[in-house]
Amino acid sequence: MRIHRLRADAVLPRYMTAHAAGMDLAAAIDEPITLAPGTRARVGTGIAVSLPVGFEAQIRPRSGLANRHGVTLLNSPGTVDADYRGEIGVILVNHGEEPFTVRSGDRIAQMVIGATCRVQWVEVDGLDDTNRGAGGFGHTG
Repeated sequence: MRIHRLRADAVLPRYMTAHAAGMDLAAAIDEPITLAPGTRARVGTGIAVSLPVGFEAQIRPRSGLANRHGVTLLNSPGTVDADYRGEIGVILVNHGEEPFTVRSGDRIAQMVIGATCRVQWVEVDGLDDTNRGAGGFGHTG
């Protein structure tokens, strides 16, 4: 997969363990960003990617940031489409009780690459029956 550093200090995504599904993404910013409780900010990663057709990159929160600081992603998972060529940005939100500061090089999210499929809708008058039917939103207890 092709990747382009948009800044010299950008850290390439990397798997942190042998069997990790996601690669850590790091901030690549000019100045530290402090998120007060309840605020959000778009944080650049300094990288752009060229995904093959039929693939996406999902941008997901890091569990450690959520657990320790209450910091997560606002649109989770975020999707990077195969035809997007701009900088990957991460929208962080601070749900914690203390300000949180992001510095260049800090690991802020993870990226999972996955296959996608496109469908064509076929409009019908009804759908097949299942045991579940239309039950949703906690219908099993």
